[in-house]
Amino acid sequence: MILVNGRPADAVDARDRGLAYGDGVFRTLRTYAGQPLWWRDQYAKLAADCAALMLDCPGEAGLRAEVCRVAAAGEGVAKIILTRGAGARGYAPPQGQAVTRIVLSAPLPAHAQAAAPDDVAARWCTLRLARQPRLAGIKHLNRLENVLARAEWDDPAIAEGLLCDDTGAVIGGVTSNLLAAQGGELYTPDVSECGVAGVARTRLLRAAARRGIRIHVGRLMPAAILAADEVMICNSVIGVRRVARLDDSTWPPAGWTDILKTALYEDVD
Repeated sequence: MILVNGRPADAVDARDRGLAYGDGVFRTLRTYAGQPLWWRDQYAKLAADCAALMLDCPGEAGLRAEVCRVAAAGEGVAKIILTRGAGARGYAPPQGQAVTRIVLSAPLPAHAQAAAPDDVAARWCTLRLARQPRLAGIKHLNRLENVLARAEWDDPAIAEGLLCDDTGAVIGGVTSNLLAAQGGELYTPDVSECGVAGVARTRLLRAAARRGIRIHVGRLMPAAILAADEVMICNSVIGVRRVARLDDSTWPPAGWTDILKTALYEDVD
């Protein structure tokens, strides 16, 4: 099911600024038995991203009701898309423009189901992310870098591509955030200049802090990833997955993936 501004529909105005400029934000989240998972965190992140782009965020109760309305009876995926709405030609944001609100659902993909393997293979992408602190961390609608990076491979055995910025620092995956364990401590790339600060990453860092695990958020180079005891990717759909192979590098399990999988689902609303 697809809802556009609360009504069943499958189209938006051709002048919509989300279509013309990528002027908007989105969230992708898991649903269970018709209910959104981690809703408090998902809505808080959506509201923060809207504020960063000066978009009006829909009310929490009404938006959750729409997510529940489209959600599958079993497990599924829901997506919320907010754009600045339809406007006249030109970059200047229209004043007082109503936000276009799209809520839709999809089946849970096979790679995110419980039977999917915890271990994945990844590769380095050649595309380099541009740094733009004003947009860093935001899940905005302009994902062309991710589209081009994902087009770099068609091998179904490769689950993810890892991205660096234009200085060579590791930022994360095409569709995920990255964590590395080394010497009993956790490391994750700083996303204050580019990349997305995902909800799963936020929850994992919060859970690790509760458990007394030391966390380092900072600049990571590829050599640090290759030297890690365990490398993991995470997002709100797949949860946590262990990177068993990255191009020609391989890692045996070091126990961190199981720890973080448990930690991720603590404090479920």
